[in-house]
Amino acid sequence: MTSHSHRKLRAAAVVCAVAVVAGPAPAAAWAAADGPLRAAAVAPSPDPFTGLTADEIADRAVTATQSATSLRMTGRVSTDDQPVDIDFAVNDRDECTGLMKIKGGTAELRKVDDITYMKGDEAFWRASMTSQGMPEAQIDATIELLKGRWLKIAPGQAGSDDLGSVCDLKSLLADLGEDKDERSGMTRGPDGEVDGTPVATLVKRTGAETTTVSVAREGKPYILKMVKAGGDEPGAMVFSDYDEPVVVKVPPADETVDLTKLDQGTPA
Repeated sequence: MTSHSHRKLRAAAVVCAVAVVAGPAPAAAWAAADGPLRAAAVAPSPDPFTGLTADEIADRAVTATQSATSLRMTGRVSTDDQPVDIDFAVNDRDECTGLMKIKGGTAELRKVDDITYMKGDEAFWRASMTSQGMPEAQIDATIELLKGRWLKIAPGQAGSDDLGSVCDLKSLLADLGEDKDERSGMTRGPDGEVDGTPVATLVKRTGAETTTVSVAREGKPYILKMVKAGGDEPGAMVFSDYDEPVVVKVPPADETVDLTKLDQGTPA
């Protein structure tokens, strides 16, 4: 709900695409994953937020969401106006697994036991390395080495910290409550649904920017969707699978390439 959490979500996709070839990625902007949340017709039910202001509902939502042990986040972010689709499941043990798509290419990311693994198709690697200005011959050689393999990045290696931030659930959730002023002055809009779950809709308008937050009306008041329309950072992110197990498998050793081996052209 804060600019800090927005930056974390934007970074989630961008660092995957560039950190392995150029270190930390530049800041990115959200792209419009879809328009403002549209209220859906829902059957009448007791309102768990009766008597609460929109700001008080937001406080409850942040508190509940920060208690989550895992979640899935799906949406679209962008860097240099290039849309990047992400779908990550993350837990509070810094483990994650998921997919990202950019310029027609797809990559899978996994982190387990403090080791990050990434496997991309040719379109993904070529788009990533071309954006960093790598020579064509070097790109071709690197793609050949990585074909069908997982890039293995250990702690301390280039890009490890940035890629690891994708899986830092505790930090992501802590950012939600960092600046209470950013979630004050909200109003409650028409109730709706997110993936079949009834939600309370909270809206805040600041200049040309409108932020819409969907809070579950059943079970814990988790944040299920955030949409920003207008302003400098339009976009959307959906949160689901709260507290569900996140199973991350370590790729077979013979299918990995250590980051330090790329220049040498030999598998790990």
